[in-house]
Amino acid sequence: MSTIKTTGEPDVMADSTGRVTITIPYNFRSRSGRKLVQLPCGETLTPKQLHEAPTPLKQALVRGHRWLAMLESGEVKTMRELAAREGVDNSYVSRMINLTLLPPWTIAAILDDQMPDDTVLFELAVEKAVVWV
Repeated sequence: MSTIKTTGEPDVMADSTGRVTITIPYNFRSRSGRKLVQLPCGETLTPKQLHEAPTPLKQALVRGHRWLAMLESGEVKTMRELAAREGVDNSYVSRMINLTLLPPWTIAAILDDQMPDDTVLFELAVEKAVVWV
């Protein structure tokens, strides 16, 4: 049974099976209708703003993964059918699906907004995938 500990000090416990339990006391605060987590050190954590508009790189990456899933599941048979259904060009669908082949560290940089400012979506989508080292 789990318990919520809101006072005290952080604690680490290990049991005989090798499992480690970390206890971090916290308090929930409500400010202007938003829920905040207050840690024992006084630091307040806020959830990332959900209303922020995604960057074009993020949108393209999501489209590529969604379209690849549609192809793999059999929801659409070909990229041409997918392009017609989405109202875009065949080559655009192909380029967005190419983004699913990017290395994991590049995808993480896109999602964390850490790509250089001079990054061009077209270059990422058109270049052939290289072997990840």
